[in-house]
Amino acid sequence: MLFRRTFGFDERLLPLFIFTAGSPFFFKNFMHTLGHFDIYGCLLAVCLLLLPARSVLYAVLAALGAVILLLIHHIHALMYLPTIAVIVMLRHYLVTGANRRNVAIGIVALLLLAGLFVTTQFWGARPLPEADFVAYLRSRMADPSPIDLLSFSYIWYQPLSKEIADTWQRMPSNLLGVPVFALLIWLHTPLWRYLAQSIRALHDDWHRRVVVAGLVGISLGYLVMFAIVFDYSRWVSNWAVCMTLILHAIKTLPASRDIAPIPTGGYTRYFGLAVTLIPRVGIVRPF
Repeated sequence: MLFRRTFGFDERLLPLFIFTAGSPFFFKNFMHTLGHFDIYGCLLAVCLLLLPARSVLYAVLAALGAVILLLIHHIHALMYLPTIAVIVMLRHYLVTGANRRNVAIGIVALLLLAGLFVTTQFWGARPLPEADFVAYLRSRMADPSPIDLLSFSYIWYQPLSKEIADTWQRMPSNLLGVPVFALLIWLHTPLWRYLAQSIRALHDDWHRRVVVAGLVGISLGYLVMFAIVFDYSRWVSNWAVCMTLILHAIKTLPASRDIAPIPTGGYTRYFGLAVTLIPRVGIVRPF
């Protein structure tokens, strides 16, 4: 539905659809990461792309959704909240303009989210033995017999210092997957070219600068996550999803010219076939 609303849908757009919906970064990965909360941030971003953005209530709704994401898990502060903030900026503030009321609401929302993140990150953990924590989780399960479901209970329990220590301990082996990530990103070259052309086609130079700054900010957030949590495959996938979501937001801004669809011939055909056949990227290591 989002693709049809943003781009329309005809035969010329089939390559673009393949590089988004058929990508191993998107639905294939989400099918296996529902328990990792990533899809909830993506779902809020998709809803914000579908909803009308003229009213200041749009920014309020985005802020309330961001609060819920932080309460689900504070890692959303780096994973999807920057993308949501950029979507609100592009669809609301750049289109309707900045006035005293919506700027004040935006500042209050940012301060509220920053305070909530600090609270959940540094004061959100209860000082109790991990065994007691696991026992509590088991008491909340409808069927506590699958003990493997609690094998990752530490992601809720361990402090930030332990997460960073674990990440750097695993860093040498996890970096072996970087060439695979680079290859997967390279196979999406037609999509990245289309994104770059869409940015260059924007009518307002200020809009282009805001979009570029937003993409840089989102990418920096994922670099920080690479340094503190070792789910590398997961971060690469969600980064690519965020780039695609921002593409949808860019298409709502005035453009000075039309963008040619991704061509169907040449290497694009083989790249599209590859990304369609490649399975999910995974959580920590590729595949």
